[in-house]
Amino acid sequence: MRHLDVRRHTMRTRPGNHLSQAGVTLARVVGAGMGPFDQVVTSTLPRAFETAIAMGFAVDERLAALASMPDGADEDTEWSAGFPAQSRAFARGGETARSARSLARTFAAIVDAVPEGSAALAISHGGIIEAGAIGCLPDADHAAWGRALDYCEGVRLRYEGGRWTGIELLRLDREKPIDERIVVYR
Repeated sequence: MRHLDVRRHTMRTRPGNHLSQAGVTLARVVGAGMGPFDQVVTSTLPRAFETAIAMGFAVDERLAALASMPDGADEDTEWSAGFPAQSRAFARGGETARSARSLARTFAAIVDAVPEGSAALAISHGGIIEAGAIGCLPDADHAAWGRALDYCEGVRLRYEGGRWTGIELLRLDREKPIDERIVVYR
């Protein structure tokens, strides 16, 4: 078995593209409890790359496929609406479904690059991770996965025998100060 952790980037200074100090602090706290990873991949956007570095991981590759949803997918549903809305858009077919299936193939290519018994990490963006997870496990109860992923949250996808076999949601305790947040697995 192998697994792929896919995490959302941390906070940035808007309207800029680079991380804020609070974002670096959060990424450091979360990264301290992660790994090891045999492969680390990020989107091509600076905030994803910088998140991996702040978490303490060297980046092996940057992929445009992890940077944005294709044109038309945003028309199916709002990216911040969470897993239930993404699932409904997936069920209707269209661009969200095509994107989700494509992301599932991208996720598989990332995890296929690591040895059996190993793990990979991908840093991406809100909406992309939710759609990709749904594409990996299209028959799961997506509504049970809940709200959209927040900064540094994500999913851990299990991969066995060339197929996706399970998921854990990697949530943070939002009630704690940034420098004390812990990962909550569901």
